[in-house]
Amino acid sequence: MTRRYLLLSVVACLTYSLVAPLVSIAMRNMPSTAAVFLSNLVMLVAIGSVLVVRGSSVRPYLRHQYSPHVVLMGILLAIGLLSYYRAIALGPVSVVVPIFGLFIVISSFVGVLVFEERVTPRKVAAIGLSVVAIVLMAI
Repeated sequence: MTRRYLLLSVVACLTYSLVAPLVSIAMRNMPSTAAVFLSNLVMLVAIGSVLVVRGSSVRPYLRHQYSPHVVLMGILLAIGLLSYYRAIALGPVSVVVPIFGLFIVISSFVGVLVFEERVTPRKVAAIGLSVVAIVLMAI
């Protein structure tokens, strides 16, 4: 089995790790909503370019059975990003990011409860230690 997902996870972690500090800098002289809009406009152009280069289209998925899930995901992502950027504009990155990082714990619970992913003592310990680390960083 290929483990390409591990490399992609590391790339995602490293690149996303720079988002909060850059947002914090931008928030010095820019409204958070403008920053969310501009950063996501760049993302839209970049992803659109990837689709064009790959010769892919989203058209077949506009009426896909899971399109409502994608729409809901977009709404939740918009709420999350607007809240995240505004929180960084108002508070210290060192507090906002760990609290935001609780999504890892919540997503893990959803994976176990909804998708019936396997629970091991090591996973329980890791989630518990994650919560402890996040609380300690945020206070």
